Formats: sequence, structure tokens, C-alpha cells
Amino acid sequence: MKMNTIAAIATAMSSSGIGIVRISGEESFQIIDRIFKGKGKRVKRLSEEKSHTIHYGYIYDGEELIDEVLVLLMRGPGSYTGEDTVEIDCHGGVLVTKKILETVLKYGARPAEPGEFTKRAFLSGRIDLTQAEAVIDVINAKNQYALKSSVSQLDGAVSKRVRALRETIIYHIAFIESALDDPEHISLDGYQETLLQGIMPIKEELKRLIRSSENGRVLSEGIETVIMGKPNAGKSSLLNVLVGEDRAIVTDIAGTTRDTLKEQIMLEDLSLNMIDTAGIRDTEDVVEKIGVEKARQAAEGADLIIYVVDGSCPLDENDEDILSFIEGRKAVIVLNKSDLSMVVTPDLLNKRTSHKVITISARNRSGIEDLEHEIKTMFYEGEIDFNDQVYITNVRQKNALEEAFKSLAMVEQSIHDGMAEDFYSIDLMDAYEQLGIILGESIEDDLVNEIFSKFCMGK
Repeated sequence: MKMNTIAAIATAMSSSGIGIVRISGEESFQIIDRIFKGKGKRVKRLSEEKSHTIHYGYIYDGEELIDEVLVLLMRGPGSYTGEDTVEIDCHGGVLVTKKILETVLKYGARPAEPGEFTKRAFLSGRIDLTQAEAVIDVINAKNQYALKSSVSQLDGAVSKRVRALRETIIYHIAFIESALDDPEHISLDGYQETLLQGIMPIKEELKRLIRSSENGRVLSEGIETVIMGKPNAGKSSLLNVLVGEDRAIVTDIAGTTRDTLKEQIMLEDLSLNMIDTAGIRDTEDVVEKIGVEKARQAAEGADLIIYVVDGSCPLDENDEDILSFIEGRKAVIVLNKSDLSMVVTPDLLNKRTSHKVITISARNRSGIEDLEHEIKTMFYEGEIDFNDQVYITNVRQKNALEEAFKSLAMVEQSIHDGMAEDFYSIDLMDAYEQLGIILGESIEDDLVNEIFSKFCMGK
């Protein structure tokens, strides 16, 4: 049987100004009493001190002095986990932090599993599952928008919206069930129209939340962006300009890029997962042919395609091939080499495609700001506001929303078909339970374990 008190290092394992060892569980205060000695003539044990106080002293393993520390005490339920919690702030060396953790484990705690502190916070009711998932999203945030979205969810933005929807649904369930149990005093005459008026706004809200998941995914994971074009169009030069350093080899030799090159960049607070690809052309070179095929495969699953056109050369069959490929996809056309004599004009491209055309010179770095602004506009209309807007950022939540929407659609269909009220109640309850899954109600232990296994050890 596992011991109930857990411990882990809560800071990065690297030399730093401070290291934190976190302890949580019913024996937290007894353990710290065994290893802590206060400064001077102090005799009072930490287990006798008030909650949310900080104490200065030393950590000992028996007679061996390990480090000078500050100890923060938090009694449950007023702690992150809802349990008695102790945090030891020590000097930030890797060796000393590990030594303190080893001492804590020696005197009664066990090593925490990944995400176990947050898992305990969830199981104790301190936070729901959307807030727990937001914790790891805050840690992994790659840009300002992702951070704002995660903090908004941590503050309960998704929870509040979902709970409000569930309250409306459960009201209708309760009314229908009560009427079925006591038809003499509660009538369902005409209630179909009332129910229909009640669920339609919920369906619209669910639809909006489901649509937001695409923006939410882009916020949290970044925009998968593929740079396509003929050989020597300037794809690698554009990548180097966007990255801010020479990451891709640039030469005048066609076919220099044989494989995909991946790089993450920040663009106006957005993350772009950039992929530079081999030039698209018919070739007999076996290696280059493989590169061209990999370029097409990367573009197939991309969120955005940047098609780079060499404006100094006429369009040919390879350009026609790419123009056909990007039709119906989210793409922007970059007309490169504006510093040279241009034979391809924006007007010519505008006649061939509905995609936006941006004229640039990768060599002179001109037009890049226009490209960045266009990409932002393509993915976000106006400024992103996290005060009222809620973004769904993971697949689990999206799937539950879609199932809830289907259940309400079945209620609507049952009303139109004149079905008995029992059918309304069954499908309403399905929607209610699906929304509960988002919050972590009625969720399988295996799924809970999988979610928290993605966390770092001390969180």
C-alpha cells in the first residue's frame, strides 16, 4: 500500500537562485518536524505553528546539516492540494535540492507521481478537471495568447460556462421528471415549445464553443505552417528572415533543400511551427524526388501554406501544379524578389487565385511585416479578448461538447416528431452527463491517470 504523504522537487533541475521541495499529505508536518531546526533557541515545532506562515532555519539528516532554508506551512483544506502541505525553499543547486528531497523521503514521504499534486487538488474538489488541464497548459504555453487562454481557464472560464449550461439542462430534466411523477399537479401541456426555446440557446453556445476549438488548438499548439514553392523561389531565405538567423542553407543551386526543415518562430505573439520544404518540380533525382513527396505530405496536414513565387521568372507548369494544390486550403501567396525586375505581378496572380498576394523581398527584408499581419488576420479576426471569450484547447473537451450537442439535437428532433416526454428526459440527461465529463464528473480512473501523467513530477 502506498504511503499517503508525497514529495517532489517543484522547480527545474538546474542551477538557480532557489529550489523548492514540496510535501503534501497527512504526515507533512510530522516529517518537517523530524528534519527542521529553527534558528537560535527556537524550541517550538513547526507542527504547532499557524498555517500560511514562513519559518527560517536548517534542514538536517540526523546530525548532518544539509542547507539553510525557508519553510512555508499550509494546512488543509487551505492549500493547493486541499491537504497539509509544506514547501521547503532551499538554495537552487541540483545536488542540495536532491539531497533535501532524499531526506524528506527517508523520514516518511514517498516520491510523487507525475501531476500527483494537481491530481490531489482535483480529487479533493479544490479545482475541476478543466482547471487542472489549464495548469499544464500554463506551463507549456508557447506564446502570449496561449498563456492568456490558459490563465483564463485556470480562473474557471470554461467551468463557469459549462456549469451555467448544465444548470439550465437539469432544470428542464427536473421539471419533466416531476410532471411524469405527478401529472395531476404538474402539467406538460405546451411544454415542448418551452423546452425548445430553452435548448436552442444552449445548442448555439455549444456550437460556438466547438468552433472555438480550432482557434484554441492553434493558440496552444501553434500554427503548422509549410513553405512551398519551386526550387530557388526563396523559401529558405524567407524562413531565415522569419527565424531571424541563417537556419536554412541558401544557394543559387536549384534543389539545395532536399528534406523538410522545422523551426518554431514567434509572429506577433503567435507561434508558427515552420516547415521549409524541397522545391516542387518534376525531377529524376531520386533523393530530390523523395523530398518533393515529403513536401506534399507536410502541406496536406498544414494549418497554413505559404506559397513562395519567384517574381523574376515566368510561371510554369510547376507553379500551376502548386496553385491547383492550394485551392480550397488556407494559404497566402508570397511574391518574392521584388528587388529584381519582376515578370510576375500581383495582378497576374490575383487573376489565377483567390488567395491573398503579398509582395516581398526576402533579400532586403521588405514586405515581411505585411506578411506577418496577413497571417494574424487569417487566423484571428480583430484582437483576441479573454474577458468574455472562451477557447476550447483540448480534444477531450471538444469531443464531450460535440456529444452534448448531438444529444440536444435529438431532443429537438423528438419534439418535432411528437415523441413522448420520456425521450426528452433521456437525451437531456445524456447532454448533462457529457458536459459533466468536461468538469471531471463521472470520468474513468484510467483517463484521469492519463491526463495527469503528462504533468511534471512536482506539479
